[in-house]
Amino acid sequence: MSTYSGVQDEDNFLLDKGRSRQVRRRSLRLLGSMIRPVRAKFILTIILVALSQAARVAGPAIIAFGIDHALPALRAGDNLPLVMAGAGYALAAVAVGVLTASYINATARLAQTMLLDLRRRVFRHTQRLSLEFHEKYTSGRIISRQTSDLEALRELLDNGVNSLVSGAMYMTFTAISVFLMDWQTGLLIMLAALPMWFLTRWYQKRSQVAYRASRVASARLIVHFIETMTGIRAVKAFRREKVNASRYEELAEDYRTVTVRSINLNGIFQPGLVLIGNVTVALVLLAGGFRVLDGGLEVGVLLALLLYTKRFFQPVDQMAMFYNSFQSASAALEKVSGLLEEVPSVRAPKNPVALSGAAGHIKFDDVEFHYGDGPVVLPQMSLDIPAGQTIALVGQTGAGKSTLAKLIARFYDVSSGQLTLDGVDLKDLSGTDLRRAVVMVTQEAFLFSGTVAENIALGNPGASQADIEAAATAVGADEFIRALPEGYDTDVNKRGGRVSSGQRQLISFARAFLADPAVLILDEATSSLDIPSERLVQRGLQTLLGNRTALIIAHRLTTVKIADRVLVVHDGKVAEDGTPDELIAGNGRFAALNQAWEDSLV
Repeated sequence: MSTYSGVQDEDNFLLDKGRSRQVRRRSLRLLGSMIRPVRAKFILTIILVALSQAARVAGPAIIAFGIDHALPALRAGDNLPLVMAGAGYALAAVAVGVLTASYINATARLAQTMLLDLRRRVFRHTQRLSLEFHEKYTSGRIISRQTSDLEALRELLDNGVNSLVSGAMYMTFTAISVFLMDWQTGLLIMLAALPMWFLTRWYQKRSQVAYRASRVASARLIVHFIETMTGIRAVKAFRREKVNASRYEELAEDYRTVTVRSINLNGIFQPGLVLIGNVTVALVLLAGGFRVLDGGLEVGVLLALLLYTKRFFQPVDQMAMFYNSFQSASAALEKVSGLLEEVPSVRAPKNPVALSGAAGHIKFDDVEFHYGDGPVVLPQMSLDIPAGQTIALVGQTGAGKSTLAKLIARFYDVSSGQLTLDGVDLKDLSGTDLRRAVVMVTQEAFLFSGTVAENIALGNPGASQADIEAAATAVGADEFIRALPEGYDTDVNKRGGRVSSGQRQLISFARAFLADPAVLILDEATSSLDIPSERLVQRGLQTLLGNRTALIIAHRLTTVKIADRVLVVHDGKVAEDGTPDELIAGNGRFAALNQAWEDSLV
């Protein structure tokens, strides 16, 4: 089950009813999983909210008691009822203040705990997902999940939930109090609730679409910005500034349009609620006033009913203000839940086979592979690579060289057949054993934020400083590292810590050397280097290879010639197999490549 529903939800936000219900259930499951670990605190918070709203509702009833009973008793010389009414009102006010402060504080702590858990889950799950997912799901969308979507959820949990829950409880307690005091006024308020309900449903249906569109427009804007900034060198090299700026303006305008549409909906909804509330207050005053004159209703009760009626619609107005954030957060929850629903296509084995002291013997047995539902890339590959042998993979772009490397590193699983390491199927190896046994060095040679030493230690987090320096020395990186402003403690992202492509590649070699894998994969590790840098790297490369099994994917024949064996890959098949000297002496593809290389040096 890996259909990349997160991408589909984002691009197809106008969902049919069946799919909409499915997405809603998925979102509710996520919300339930967030609440479950903190359900005790959640229940306590609900209790605090209920008590605070009950204390708020008590105010008008106490005023009615004071007017209709305490004041007549005072005229008769009994001041106790009035004192009780005043003390009761003061006590209710203090209780409202204390309980409100308590549940706001509890809600804030609860919200941040839930969000912290969700942030961790999103980050960990995104890392666990297979390379197939990351090659289809753009980095901008992933960043949007971690930033704008989680921020929308934060706003809802911090503020919106307070307003929605407390408002709903206050309206419920108020309605009960009105019915207990005067059922006729209660029926009048319930009648007024009908147009309020229809107005709310009207707003809900339209705002749901509008806010989902707003989330999509926001995500597209973020994606475009990130891609532009990530590829800023290409943007400047091809003078794409105006084109990108024009596209950004279009996306920003789309975002502005859908946002204005949402605001306009709220501009109808909120005044409509205020109008319904004010008309209802007028009707209660009119009907109650005549009943007071007829003696059917006491003045204090009428005053309490007017206060209740006015306050009954206040939470609705307040909830309307936060309904926007609720819709925005709902759309965000759909997207985050979609991401968390993704299943890695490369799964950890249920019963992993231990691999102690890997030798590095790799074997392909009738392996077939295709990316997703695409065409077959490797048709029936059978290949035996003895432990300790250095293999060079050459061939045209798209021939299948990198695919072979990705399968050995288990970035992807074979579609059929079997791929083994020292006789054990890669699917049966634990991730820890596999990463310890197989290491890939790519041409990007990515350096993370931190010092040079920390970057080298990625290959073996428990390594000592002496081990780190020994690894750098072995691959020829020690000299230039010590020449940096702070040597091994130089931050690679700060001024003075910049290193050249060749130096960066040597750092990645030191990282791999320190990891000491049984199988080393070099995916065009020298293709982006100039000649001096390549010579610098070649010396480190010889040391790095050592006696381990190695696969070198390269276009430059200077790198290929250090291999024990050359495999010429064409259309996913091994077209030629032999030593560099044997293939150069022949009349095949490799001989032609070698001749073209030598002609280019003349």
